[in-house]
Amino acid sequence: MATSGSKDFELDVADYVEEAFERCGLELRTGYDLKTAQRSLNLMLAEWANRGLNQWTVKEKTVAMVQGTDKYTIDATNPTATIDVLDVFVRETSQGVTTDIPLSRMSRAEYAHLATKSTTGKPNQYFIDKQLSPTITVWPVPDKNSTYTVYLNVLSRMDDADVGANTLEVPFRFYPCLAAGLAYYLALKRAPDKVQLLKPLYEEEFQRALSQDEPRSSFRIAPDIRSYEIA
Repeated sequence: MATSGSKDFELDVADYVEEAFERCGLELRTGYDLKTAQRSLNLMLAEWANRGLNQWTVKEKTVAMVQGTDKYTIDATNPTATIDVLDVFVRETSQGVTTDIPLSRMSRAEYAHLATKSTTGKPNQYFIDKQLSPTITVWPVPDKNSTYTVYLNVLSRMDDADVGANTLEVPFRFYPCLAAGLAYYLALKRAPDKVQLLKPLYEEEFQRALSQDEPRSSFRIAPDIRSYEIA
């Protein structure tokens, strides 16, 4: 038996909505049905951002340091898209040699307690101010000989589900999780009797998807035998 040979299966917003309604034992009939489902879908995507599920939206941003300037917008193109900053390093080029130096993250209190915020030099710490348009503040303040560029791995929000014909910024392995989650969200409004059934299914799909998005870096474990005596 021959297989299809295709790997292009993808659902658009309307497909997800129809699937969710069917899981609730309902039919999608009116324009308002689609509108209320799209609203629930966008709220669920915001919930995913809070859970840190959208690892596929990590983007590298660069900020060129300016002498005497300590605060910068993280994403000048879309200032409100940043959810969080995962890590930061400074790339310095001197005499044709490029060096990457990681920066340490400070809390708001740690930055506020700095006695000399105007100290200049090579930045080695940073503070993320999570306002509606998040900013990064570096310390020390870039000095007059600055040739530094800050690189940030930024967790960004996913694109909204605006119309039924839109596809979503979700990898293939997350399709079941998204369909189960939307069905649960719709059940809260349209099929309360299905909530107890759909919520565990959503959480199960969520955990399964989350486990596939976790880092798998190598590590070693060695026993501490310093307290043992060899006879």
